[in-house]
Amino acid sequence: MQNVSSVTMITLSGLNFPFVHRLILFVLVLLWYLIILLSNVTIIVVILTDKKLHKPMYVFLCNLCINAVYGSVGFYPKFLVDLLSSHVISYAGCLLQGFVIHSSNTYEFSILALMAYDRYVALCQPLVYQSYMTRQRVSLFVFFSWFVPLFCMFTNTASILGKKLCGSHINRLYCVNQMVVSLICSPPRSHTIITWLNVAFYFFHFLFVCWSYAYLIKMCISSTQMWKRFKQTCMPHAICLITYTGTVLLDLLYMRFGSADVSQHLNNFMAIEFLLIPPIFNPLIYGLQLTHIRNRIVGLFHSKKKIHSF
Repeated sequence: MQNVSSVTMITLSGLNFPFVHRLILFVLVLLWYLIILLSNVTIIVVILTDKKLHKPMYVFLCNLCINAVYGSVGFYPKFLVDLLSSHVISYAGCLLQGFVIHSSNTYEFSILALMAYDRYVALCQPLVYQSYMTRQRVSLFVFFSWFVPLFCMFTNTASILGKKLCGSHINRLYCVNQMVVSLICSPPRSHTIITWLNVAFYFFHFLFVCWSYAYLIKMCISSTQMWKRFKQTCMPHAICLITYTGTVLLDLLYMRFGSADVSQHLNNFMAIEFLLIPPIFNPLIYGLQLTHIRNRIVGLFHSKKKIHSF
């Protein structure tokens, strides 16, 4: 028991290839991380500094980009360090990383569901939209969309905090609560209950989003003007939602049913694809599709060119 209780460091796998390859990957990952930060921070700054964009849809988009930065910070800095050194992490650090990544994922779905609800009210009840989506109500929505995922993941992580470990190796590039539980000598039943409650809670989010889009399509398809508004304001959200849901489902299905015979490179990609694609895909889609944001970004670059020309 003394040896079991002394396990304080956890080894992560997936980086067992030559240092030269890891150095090349370090440069590529660093560039990708900087692009994620630049694209999301640009959208955040544009929305915060332009009063014309202080509307519910853009407020929710701003929080979506903030979450991308938050989730990326939970993975990329540690991963970049691991590429240049030994890939180990403390037990407490592993739980913290798992909490940040899990809470970022659940928040992403919460804010996407909230954005779907906003589009439903805007398109199906346009006469009451302004009076219903007030600043106070939007602030309340945003608060709970952050609070609930953080609370759900805090209870999930707290249920395994301080438990004795019978192993110290996780077959993944980053920490996942499910894999930490597999190292615990006596996995707590409370963690299983909390996990399934969280799964059920966010499954209802998924059902709500499906219902809202089915209703929106049914309402808009009969009117050319409504369908045009649907494509302008809902298509970017729908694309981001499909991208995020697809990448997360692939990760979950691969974690559950993936073969041990596949290459390590494929295993690594399947583990991090939801950390690679949505954080950079979301701001690009919204930046290109939403006219107000696209014009504001173009205006910022033009103003910088004029300043440098002087």
